[in-house]
Amino acid sequence: MVLLDWYDRNARSLPWRTPPSAAARTDPYRVWLSEIMLQQTTVAAVGPYFERFLEAWPTVSDLAAAPREDVLRAWAGLGYYSRARNLHVAAGAVAAVRAVKNPVLLARAVMEQTPHTFLVARGALELARQAGIERCDSSALITAASLARHLARPRPPSPPGTVGAV
Repeated sequence: MVLLDWYDRNARSLPWRTPPSAAARTDPYRVWLSEIMLQQTTVAAVGPYFERFLEAWPTVSDLAAAPREDVLRAWAGLGYYSRARNLHVAAGAVAAVRAVKNPVLLARAVMEQTPHTFLVARGALELARQAGIERCDSSALITAASLARHLARPRPPSPPGTVGAV
């Protein structure tokens, strides 16, 4: 409790943080955006970029809909451009998932945005949680994503006379 009291009195004001005394909840998009920008970058450097990003793309859906080139142009100067590319891809996955409550459709939406099965499973769990899908459905989602990824792999043609031959 002592640490939290100290924080309430001394918290630094940052554009992505809700003040301790505020009744409003912190916007997860703002926090996520700041966390990506702050990786290996100072708070002083991130501030103006953060404000410009929010002005251009106030929601994760707006960011997802933006052309990648615009996102990279707005990122110019922060360095480590893979962060911007990954942020844009992840925003697309989040935006695609927001309207989907069916675990299989959710798995498909995540798969379309994420090329690796491990990342599909990991991202699917987080996105399912954000979309309000219950825990048991999250397991089904991971299974569906892994199965769909497996079935989508190119297969060599079957030898004549075997099961699966045309």
